[in-house]
Parts: sequence; C-alpha cells; structure tokens
Amino acid sequence: MVMLAGASAVMAQSEVKLWNGDMPGVGAKEAECLKPDRGDGVDRLTNVSEPLLQMFLLKDAQAPVPFVIVCPGGGYGILSWNKEGTDIAEWLNSVGVSAAVLKYRCPKNRAGALEDAKQAVWLARERSKDWNIDSTKIGMLGFSAGGHLTAACSNSEERPDFSVLVYPAYLFKKDTIELVDEINVDADTPPAFVVQTKDDKKYYRSTLAYTAALDAAGVEVESHLFAKGGHGYGMRKTGHPVSQWPQLCESWMHEMGFLK
Repeated sequence: MVMLAGASAVMAQSEVKLWNGDMPGVGAKEAECLKPDRGDGVDRLTNVSEPLLQMFLLKDAQAPVPFVIVCPGGGYGILSWNKEGTDIAEWLNSVGVSAAVLKYRCPKNRAGALEDAKQAVWLARERSKDWNIDSTKIGMLGFSAGGHLTAACSNSEERPDFSVLVYPAYLFKKDTIELVDEINVDADTPPAFVVQTKDDKKYYRSTLAYTAALDAAGVEVESHLFAKGGHGYGMRKTGHPVSQWPQLCESWMHEMGFLK
C-alpha cells in the first residue's frame, strides 16, 4: 500500500449535507435509527431523510488527491454503515485516496438514493479545491445495492470518473445476463472495476450483465468472477481468493492512472 508523501492518515471526520432545503423527492416516514444489533459487528442504518457525506479527507497532501464516494449496500432498506462504508473509506485513505461515505435515502427510495448519489458527485467537483481533491479523479465505489446505485449514477447526467462495483445487485434481467433497461451504458460511461463470486447465486449475473454492456460500448472494464465467497463480506476475510479484491482494485486504480 502507498501513502502520500507529506500526508497523515486522515483528517478529523466531518459531515457535509447534500441538500440545503431543495432536496428533490421525499425522505423516510420514520425517524433515522440503527437496526437492533445482530451480534455481528455491523451497524445497520435506516430511515434516512437527511442525506450527507461522512468525510474521510487526507490532510497535508502536497497536491490534490483522488476522491471516492463509498455507497454502502443493504438492499435499499438499510445502509451497512461500517462494514461497507467507514471501513472502506479508511482503507482508501491508507492507499492515498480521500473518501466520503454516502448516507443516501432509504428504505425503499431508489429515486431519492440516485438523486443523492448524483448530488454527491456534483458537490465533490464543486468543492474540489476546498477538499484538496482532483476534480478529474472522482470515483464511486458501491456494494450490493450500493453497486447498483454506483452503476445507475455512472450512467446518469452526473457521472463519476471511474467506478468500483463489489458484488453488485439488481443489474440483470431475470434469468438472463442482459442489463436492466433503466441503466443505459454508452461510450461515455466511466471505466469500471467489478468483482463478485459465482456462488453469490442471487446476484452474480449482475457482474456478467454490466461487464458485457461496458465491453459492447467500448468502455474499459476489469472484471473478476471468483468461484466462492458469497455475498456481503465487505473487506472481511472470507477464506477465499475473493478477499484479495482490495489489492486488485488498488492495482487497477494505478493501472488506469487514477492513483499515482
């Protein structure tokens, strides 16, 4: 792993609101809360009505750095806040990338979540100088439903510069490897790194469908379909080769020029 010269690990965390009274759509009907603890060390956040970015900015960097917006998964019902959010942001910091975890609207609010994701990308570019980030190297990294959200945002009018999808969900038509109609890949879709396992039986076709669509459009994509590992592991060790995905992703970011 590479640390930036002159940069300490992370700036004190802060929260940045995405909207200032002009939020499109609706929020949750109930108060934001954490779901009851299941004893697995996962913080499950739900009923999000005030979307924001939890910031993990590198400090003392000598030049603007890449920036990645992390989208936790949770079936659009909850946000797996630490396992697929803050833990990932801390790893990104360790390889020289500033990051923010996206608290997007849930439950059952895909339209609101997409508006939040697009606003996060727009805000990152708008405040790139304030955050000391490179406005041409703004990425998005999502897990499961957050992977679907990353793909949706990557094919919207407010696209990141690159994307990482880890065990993405909901990207294929039932019983096929065709991409869902609501995501329209074209030549301007950003490059992607995609990783999943074949025994993620409910969702693995998402990787096949998205990779095929990117390839057909001439978009750079690195895709890894491992044999075993299941779903929902984040960066936790699975005992299978898929646990190497962070190192593979870091290498891909170097290879593509997003990370020096």
